[in-house]
Amino acid sequence: MSGNTLVEAQGVHKSYGRHEVLKGIDLTLDEGQVLCLVGPSGSGKSTFLRCINHLETINRGRLWVDGELIGYRQSGDSLYELHEKEVCRQRARIGMVFQNFNLFPHFTTLENVTLGPCLVKKEPRPAATEYAEELLRRVGLAGKLHSYPGQLSGGQQQRVAIARALAMRPKLMLFDEPTSALDPELVGEVLDVMRQLAHDGMTMIVVTHEMGFAREVGDTLVFMDDGLIVESGPPREVLGNPRHQRTRAFLSKVL
Repeated sequence: MSGNTLVEAQGVHKSYGRHEVLKGIDLTLDEGQVLCLVGPSGSGKSTFLRCINHLETINRGRLWVDGELIGYRQSGDSLYELHEKEVCRQRARIGMVFQNFNLFPHFTTLENVTLGPCLVKKEPRPAATEYAEELLRRVGLAGKLHSYPGQLSGGQQQRVAIARALAMRPKLMLFDEPTSALDPELVGEVLDVMRQLAHDGMTMIVVTHEMGFAREVGDTLVFMDDGLIVESGPPREVLGNPRHQRTRAFLSKVL
């Protein structure tokens, strides 16, 4: 691990009207590390993840990825939201995998993976296709290049979604409960791909209920509740000996 900070959040607040979802999130993540976010539904985990690539705007605070302020430019003490073109440029370096795979149903597996590099990064199609085929081999789908999403299992579709995100050559991967929509017997094949990504040194933030994965793969486990970080630390430490009563209560229901 390089020890270079890749993600930094300072005092991140997010509200929807009067409902405050994030109440001041501070965290850092070094390059090459895996951070797992856990907590009850409604605690703000997915909202925070979406703020990192500016799918959600923030009301207060700052978020940096690779030293670049995300979604805004700062002038004096004021923040000004970036134009959509600039936001898209930033997002191209941040891969995101959602609960529901969001593949284009009328495109083949290969077309889904090459679309972003060709449209957004203007990569030549032959180069984009070659890299897409390599990625699909990595996620175990070399034999499904010309299949359509409707012909794939949920686990296969999610692996295509991971390959699609990787095709943009991101510096950071965000996973928003990537196995929660899958049948239990398909969860393992997606987690195996994520384990390999971690082994290869990809920086990842994973919102998950898979505590075994968090224990095995995570460098840091962050427990969130009611828009706040309640506890964080090495996963085995937090899961094995939680310090905070709220963490203990949550883990007693999920472990």
